[in-house]
Amino acid sequence: MVASVAAPSRLWTANFALYFTGRMASLYADAMMPVALSVGMISMGYGVGAVGFALGAWMATFALFVIFGGVFADRFHPRPLMIGADAARMLLLGGLATWFWLDRPPLWFILAICALGGLATAMFQPGVNGLVPQVASDPQKANGVVRIGQGVSGMAGPAMAGALVAFAPVAVAFAATALTFAISGISLAALRLPPFVADRSESTWANLRTGWWEFRSRTWLWAVILIWWVQGVFVSGPIIPLGAASIIAEHGSASFGYAQGAFGIGSVIGGLVAVRLRPARPLFGGGLAMFLFPMMPLAAALVPAQPLLFALYAISGAGWTFWGVQWATSVQTQIPEDRLNRVTAYEIAGSIVAIPFGQAIAGPVSELIGLHRFLAISTVVGLGCAVALVSIRPIRELTRV
Repeated sequence: MVASVAAPSRLWTANFALYFTGRMASLYADAMMPVALSVGMISMGYGVGAVGFALGAWMATFALFVIFGGVFADRFHPRPLMIGADAARMLLLGGLATWFWLDRPPLWFILAICALGGLATAMFQPGVNGLVPQVASDPQKANGVVRIGQGVSGMAGPAMAGALVAFAPVAVAFAATALTFAISGISLAALRLPPFVADRSESTWANLRTGWWEFRSRTWLWAVILIWWVQGVFVSGPIIPLGAASIIAEHGSASFGYAQGAFGIGSVIGGLVAVRLRPARPLFGGGLAMFLFPMMPLAAALVPAQPLLFALYAISGAGWTFWGVQWATSVQTQIPEDRLNRVTAYEIAGSIVAIPFGQAIAGPVSELIGLHRFLAISTVVGLGCAVALVSIRPIRELTRV
């Protein structure tokens, strides 16, 4: 595999700085929310199963409606959808913070907030990919910088949430998360983008069919998504509720946040490498990095001393982020711009549709076979998914544009 080093180019325009600020704020919220919810619910007497259902409610509505978010982004413009989604999530998390402050919220209310939050996120997420070519002339460098930011947020966000729930009422963590969504919306509103010319000659259903054709006509694209189905059920879905239960039981609530923070440190390292290193076959290079990702479920299964626990989480984050940059850049550069939001929506939906199922079964299956045994299975499945990424020919041989 031949790789090149990125040539210098101007990235930090005013537009990209605003996009990056908004993206960072949103990523902070995304990183804080699962930790605050997991620790807050467990501390109030809800079990792992309830936490899994709450996280699953968010992901399920997101998966069901994200393809419509992609269609609406291509028909109108991604920015107003994203701003509206930020406003909705700010209000929803503010409501959750208020009830946690006043009393122990009932499970139905938490599930409703999570479901509506997932719907708002479905309107937000397709535009994340679609805006990158509009605010940056070098998508790979932009994606690398954003992934570094994601690593920083993944490091600081969970640590902040863990510290807040450890030393302050859990309502404070939800209020802080709501504030970050407000910052994201304000930053997106300040962007100066070129005029948007939408093609509305087709109906919504015709737009969906066009996006589906673009998606299924690329073997490398849907093959990765099939692998991500397996990953979602056995690894990505269960890892947060099971990891929280395992680490909290052994080392306390704050340690789970710090472990997620270590994952963020690794993500920064992976992003820095991805900014400079450009494999000629990006998905093959990213697939090799994915052999590092199963270190996270392995650490949660073994629950070693904290230094080793955090190191394994960091290694996992580095592999995950290097893969993520190669994947996002491949999608952005291989798909026509006027169909990118729709294809991104199908890609996102396919990537995460299995995660709610994995979150929902985390509690019942772990009670049946044991928490740490389930995490050990997650480790083996994660390694198998990495093998599949580097073994399937269309994925392995996709060349960089």
